Amino acid sequence: MLKPSSVKTFNDYAHVIFIPYLTRKFETVSRLDLVWDRYLSDSLKAATRAKRGTGIQRRVVGDAAIPRNWQNFLRVDSNKTELFAFLSEALLRWFVQEDKQLVITSDMEVLSKPPLPDRTSIAPCTHEEADSRMLLHVAHAARNGHHKIMIQTVDTDVVVLAVAVAQTLQPEDELWLAFGTGKNFRYLAAHEIAAGLGPEKACALPVFHALTGCDTVSSFVGHGKKTAWAVWSVLPELTLALLKVSSAPDDIPQEVMATIERFVILVYDRTSTCTEINTARRKLFAKRHNVQTIPPTKAALEEHVKRAVYQGGHVWGTVLVSTPELPSPCEWGWSKSPEGDYEPFWTCLPDAGQSSYELVSCKCKKGCVGQCKCKKSHLQCTALCVCEGECDWSSL
Repeated sequence: MLKPSSVKTFNDYAHVIFIPYLTRKFETVSRLDLVWDRYLSDSLKAATRAKRGTGIQRRVVGDAAIPRNWQNFLRVDSNKTELFAFLSEALLRWFVQEDKQLVITSDMEVLSKPPLPDRTSIAPCTHEEADSRMLLHVAHAARNGHHKIMIQTVDTDVVVLAVAVAQTLQPEDELWLAFGTGKNFRYLAAHEIAAGLGPEKACALPVFHALTGCDTVSSFVGHGKKTAWAVWSVLPELTLALLKVSSAPDDIPQEVMATIERFVILVYDRTSTCTEINTARRKLFAKRHNVQTIPPTKAALEEHVKRAVYQGGHVWGTVLVSTPELPSPCEWGWSKSPEGDYEPFWTCLPDAGQSSYELVSCKCKKGCVGQCKCKKSHLQCTALCVCEGECDWSSL
């Protein structure tokens, strides 16, 4: 949001761009909370950040030159960690307004000026992302007499979490979002959205958001949020199912899985009467002959739902707990690579090449040797092969 523009050094960035931006905020607020991300090596987000590309590590000190490529600089976690600490220190030195309150997160702790009388509900805090941590600060501010609160963000996840948290606040509290940038900037009233949805649907919203696709959970190919929302509107039983896994569940009940299975079927085919997703897959494939337009297998869906419940029920479902005890992602649809990175565990089924060996065929005319597909796959030739399965390469 705050690009370096024409400034030359990190000191210039802090005092010409960053602090003046927050100074303008203080003109209309009595308390300002600045919430930073934390960057953990053993994290699901580490793989997501790696996909955004790499940059060069730079030291962040006052007289150091601003990197020419700001986006590449921000792709390095250690760069951002140093930048956040540098900007926080500069802001604390500048801040002298006795009638205002400044709160800044610093790793697991918070820095405040003047000192907060009670900060036990916000520090220490083990949240990794500012997305969730800022909602913890919203609840703290509301308990301490701030009845009109605004969050500034460009992240849809924060909007979803704000709506879920808004329905837990007092009736007189207002929670607003200054969302987006440029022509896409708008003000959103999270408390009004929550009231319109009702407490149950607002509480279920984070799991729904994770189920239909977020940073750590894949989406359904060719089917976006609008389609999924329309199906939710005609499948009210989905709300109760999502509520059952919306707050750190030990497992996923079978009746919840059955409802989600029906939901996904309807996302792919609104006219389907199927209740079992594998049956729906076969019927849709017979119509469309395209694996990209049919729902996942039940085995794959179960792993997808685990990842969605981990994000929506465990991580976001404990958003108002400062030190939640999260289970290992490997228990919820993830696995670890030999390099130590988390990877989605897609399915317990063997891949198609192993389970559907009859679909592998070769074009060998004079004995299956050399580049024979069947031989490479260690499969016996079949009637689909040019040799019609009459040769036996294993005896050659």
